[in-house]
Amino acid sequence: MTQMPPDDKGIPIPCLAMKDGGAHSISVTATSARNSTAFSENALNPYRTKVVSIYATVPMFIITGDENVTADTSDHYFPSGVYYDIKVPTGHTHIAAIRESSDGTLYVSEKE
Repeated sequence: MTQMPPDDKGIPIPCLAMKDGGAHSISVTATSARNSTAFSENALNPYRTKVVSIYATVPMFIITGDENVTADTSDHYFPSGVYYDIKVPTGHTHIAAIRESSDGTLYVSEKE
């Protein structure tokens, strides 16, 4: 049995809920920045953050990792104006970003 919400025909819609307290906003500049509050990380916890949704106001480069993760321009390119879900590997508690050419914001929503 699934707890996912059904569509009009009763078929479950594959989606995840936004985690309470799981919203992050990162000011992205020419220096790498990361979320100041860690994602839920207990690997045995069924509510560990496994997916985050991201949205960038400017093109940037991103990477996930531990509390020391640092982004640089050889990391994953992420364009502006796209809402996208990414998997958070076990042990990764932060996301870091660095701008491509102008300052902006990376919005991150933890999912469960």
